[in-house]
Formats: sequence, C-alpha cells, structure tokens
Amino acid sequence: MPLPQENTSEHCHASSIIVIHPGSLNLRIGRASDLHPLVTLHSIARRCYPNGQRYQDSFLPQRSDTYSTPELEETRLSVSHTLQSCLQSDGRRRYATPPQQIAAFNRRTTPQILGASGGDWLIPDGDVVIGNDVLRLPPKSDFNIHFPFRRGDFNVHSGLGGSITSILADLETIWLHILETNFNIPQQNLKMYKAVLIIPDIYNRTYLKELTTLLLNRMEFGSCFLVQDHVAATFGSGLSYACVVDVGDQKTSVSCVEDGICHSNTRVRMDYGGADITQTFFWLLQKCAFPYKSCSELNRLDAMLLRKLKEDFCHVNLDICGSQEKTFLVRQPNMNLLQYTIQVGDECIVAPLSLFSPELFGITGPKCVHTQKRSTGDPEDPHDENYLREIRRKGIKENMEPTSDLLNEAYFEQTNNQNNTNDDDIVVDTIEVAVPKEFVINPGQILGLDQAVLQSIDRCPNEDLKRKMYGCILIVGGGMQFAGIATWLQNRISLQIPYVYRGEQLDIITNPRDMDSSMVAWKGASIMSCLETAQELWINGAEWEKYGVRLLRERAPFSW
Repeated sequence: MPLPQENTSEHCHASSIIVIHPGSLNLRIGRASDLHPLVTLHSIARRCYPNGQRYQDSFLPQRSDTYSTPELEETRLSVSHTLQSCLQSDGRRRYATPPQQIAAFNRRTTPQILGASGGDWLIPDGDVVIGNDVLRLPPKSDFNIHFPFRRGDFNVHSGLGGSITSILADLETIWLHILETNFNIPQQNLKMYKAVLIIPDIYNRTYLKELTTLLLNRMEFGSCFLVQDHVAATFGSGLSYACVVDVGDQKTSVSCVEDGICHSNTRVRMDYGGADITQTFFWLLQKCAFPYKSCSELNRLDAMLLRKLKEDFCHVNLDICGSQEKTFLVRQPNMNLLQYTIQVGDECIVAPLSLFSPELFGITGPKCVHTQKRSTGDPEDPHDENYLREIRRKGIKENMEPTSDLLNEAYFEQTNNQNNTNDDDIVVDTIEVAVPKEFVINPGQILGLDQAVLQSIDRCPNEDLKRKMYGCILIVGGGMQFAGIATWLQNRISLQIPYVYRGEQLDIITNPRDMDSSMVAWKGASIMSCLETAQELWINGAEWEKYGVRLLRERAPFSW
C-alpha cells in the first residue's frame, strides 16, 4: 500500500520540536533545541467529588504484606559477608562497624531545630494540581493522586482512574498544562509543532496506538513519531551499538541495540528500580535505629526525603569502611525545620548491591520479568506480520510443488524414507521465526542485573554482535547513579562471561559525553529528530486519520 510522505524538503526547526520522555516518577519534556529538558513530577491530583471514591498512588512502592524478614536478613548477611571478603584499593581488607554499634549512636541522636517552620502547604484554587505542586498538597486534602506510568508502562489498575481512558486523559492534561505554563505554548498553537515521544523498548502495541492518537488527534500536534528509549540512548551517547542497561525509578530494562535497531529477542524488563533500592535502604536504616521515628514511606515528603538520602549516602566505594557520620534535614510544612545527625555503615553499599541480589527487593512484593510479545494481529491492519507470514508460507508451498516429470522420483523417495515427514511441517520449519529462548530464572529467585545483561547478550543473533556488545555496555537512567557500581557490574560480568569471549575488552559507559545518565535518552531523541533521515518518520494527523496503525508498521523506526 503506497503511503503519502511528508515533504522531505521541509526544513527541520529544532525549536518547533517537542521531545517528551514520560517516566514512572518524572517527566522530561522540552524543545529539541534546549540544552536540558524540564524535569517535573509525572503526577496529577484531581479534586474528588463530595462523598466520592478516594484513591492515591503511592510515591514509593509499598512494602509487601508477604515479605519474609528471615529471607531478607539472610540475603543481607550474604552481601555483607561478600563485602568483608573484598579488598580496598591499597590491598588492605575491608572492615565494617557492627550494626549494633551504629544503632547505639543513632538511638542517642536528637534533632536540632534550625527554623520555626518548614514552609506552608499549598492551598489550590482549582480542581487540578500537576507536577511538583502535588507534593505540597495537605495530607488530608480532598484530592486523588495519580501517576499515569508505573513499572515502565501504563498504570492500569482496578481502582479509580486506572482505566486506559483515564490514563490518557491524565497524560493529556499534564502535558498540555506543562507546555502552556512552562513553554508558553497554548494548545491551539500545537499544530505548528512536532512531537517526539520516547517509548519503552518493550512496548504494548495498543498503548502506542492510543498515544499516537493522543498526540495527533487530541493534543493536535502537527506531526509526531515514536522512538524506543534504548535506541534514543545510543543516539545521545554517540554510539552505533551498545548493550543498553536502563535503570529507572520503578523498572530496569536491558537490550542490545545496533545501528538504530533494538533486537527484539534481547529485550528484558524487570519490575524493580531506584524506588525499590530506596525502600531497601529505608529498611536497612531502620535496622540501625533510624532516629527520624515518624518517617513513613506513605508520606509524600518523607518518600522524597528517602530518595534524596539514597542518592546522597549510597555508593559502591570499597575504600569507605566503618561508620560515617551524615546529616540531613527534615522539612515539613507547618512543622519545625529539623536537622538529624546519624551514623551509617555498609548499609550504604548493600542497598545499591540489591540490583545484583534482588531477593532484597522482596520487601516490595513479587517481581515479574517481561519480554517483547509477538503481535497477535490488529483488525485495523490486515497486512500485518501475521498476514505476510501466511503469504510467504503459501508461496513456499507453491514453489515446493513437484512437477509432473518428478512425480515418480518424489514418490519413490517418499515411500523409501524411514523418517517420513509431512510437507506442511517442512514448510513451517523453513519460514517460521524461531521461538526466542526464555530468560532463565532460578525457582523462587528474581533475575539480577548481571544475569539480565549476560542473558540479553546471549540472545544476539550472531557471535560478532555478542563480542561487540560485551565491549560496549551503556548504563542510563536515574536509578543507578552510584559511585563505583559500574566497576562492580564489570567484575560480576567478568566472572560469568562465556569462556570464548573472555579475551574481549569489557567496557562499561556510565556518563557518555559527561552527560547526566538520566538525560541521555531525551538528548538522543532530540538529536535524532533533527536528522535529515528522520524526515521520513513523521506522521501527520491527516495520515493517521486515514491509515491508522498501518503507518506505525510502515514508518516507525522499530519492528512493529
């Protein structure tokens, strides 16, 4: 089916392209010409009806009611023993301060009052609050709070606001508000702008169709295209290929990208990320008599405080041994501004290393492993891959029909074949795509980061590509920004890498081009949108109305 193309001679103005990277916690959005995107909480609060149903998404994954404390403690001790067997950079053995000693110090700690008030609560005059202002809503306000994305995908649930229709309405309201408030772009002017939407590497085709409709029909952008986050990350890093490790707030994904193509069989996503590390760190702090007794992950400001403590305190620097004194502020509206001084030890290392011992993430409940599913077909796209596969099968069957001159010979061979096989079986084996190997998970365990990388690379289509991927592992996202963790990952992979690849250089990139790793995908999509070759990717509203999802199969820069 011939599809109309946009005028490729149209000059690409970076300032008229809006790049949108939605996440489970934060939204990154900005013009392609901007040096950095705007980063804001990807959340919306809607005033509930009188006597209406109440609902609030949590700011941290809630602790599971079924987690086993003995199992968590066993894993914690295992990681602690591993750390004690490690050496410092000068060759000396590491030492650790006993948790009991740290707890004794923390129990004696009293907060210091620095101010009479930590600010005021926000008193909204409207029915909708968006972005960072959601944090300042009073605890007992009559607002329902929603995060459109959870665990790297639509936050679909059975509660209030958990339908796809509600999620799309929330996204529309959030994005339009930010564009108008922060970029002075009212909705009626969006037809003069283009949109680039960064999507997960493992995607749901129905969700992508709805998001494209949202951008073109409801928000009325002039045109748009979609790009996978891992592909955008390689563009932002200036790499032609990489095994991309993306650790976000609530998901961790791995895949192998080569020349702008994310290989389908290599994609894997785990339901844990930086927020689960935060919960693990909070549990470890509580074991050491965390002096801020009223701290609760259910409190929005406390949840953000715990995230900051994780970012400020946690590391994987083996040269830091024993107890360390740290200070932090507790700022709550209508309460005194308090400063606490505490001691922390190897808890600051154990929490990040839960990525490699993910049994510690059991504190936030069971974790699923996701891979890219094959298309089951779409009624709007009769010429999808299933149709094409059937056409190829029929064509090969016809080509394999024996001619009349060969009938006797074929019959003789068939009747004398001890392992007689049906023709249809031969045809199917010839043309069907091989079923990808499942990612291997030991019974009762969760797939750790190092295992995910090894198994992803093992699913590359050829040996040369596997060697290239071991030589370029790119870490992006905001959930793994801990000093020294790249070296730990490198050592873990080095110990488990297949023998045939052990002579290859293992290179792990954490800050490409000295860029914040959480911004790499956004920057890559900005660069990609301004390339001359990207002109053929744009889809406009009239085309989408006429051809629908078929355009994504024809033009999307990924296999539909």
